[in-house]
Amino acid sequence: MSKPKIERTLVLVKPDGVVRGLIGEVVKRFEMVGLKIVGMKMMKITPDFAKQHYFAHVEKDFYPELEKRIIAGPVIAAVLEGMNAVEVVRKIVGSTESKSSVPGTIRGDFAHVGLDYQGTKNIVHASGNLEEAEKEVGLWFSEKELFEYKTMYEKHIEEE
Repeated sequence: MSKPKIERTLVLVKPDGVVRGLIGEVVKRFEMVGLKIVGMKMMKITPDFAKQHYFAHVEKDFYPELEKRIIAGPVIAAVLEGMNAVEVVRKIVGSTESKSSVPGTIRGDFAHVGLDYQGTKNIVHASGNLEEAEKEVGLWFSEKELFEYKTMYEKHIEEE
């Protein structure tokens, strides 16, 4: 049996989640499934940084609204670590299109599904795949900002 793959992924609580006081709720959902926070900070991002983060979308029609929302206020950036972290986080977050997110997911429970053409405020960003996660973690965090430690869950497993 092969050893489970430990991954790191990026999660952002976007300005709409921050101003609604949902930081703790978002973080709690990841911790409850055993994901470990190895880095976390609050920052206000610039339009230039937004373009680096959303580089794959800069030329798309919806990009101006995406940038407007991500620079609107402070963002909480977190690096989560755990087995199959990218996939697990994506399940917890829910569908990118909020109206398709099922209840029980972050977006399903908290995103405002708008009626306008500009889309919705969907609370969080989560890396879409492992390659994207590696790039995003490197963009948002230096190695000095990431920590190694054992959680009680990991210590418990080692004792078995």
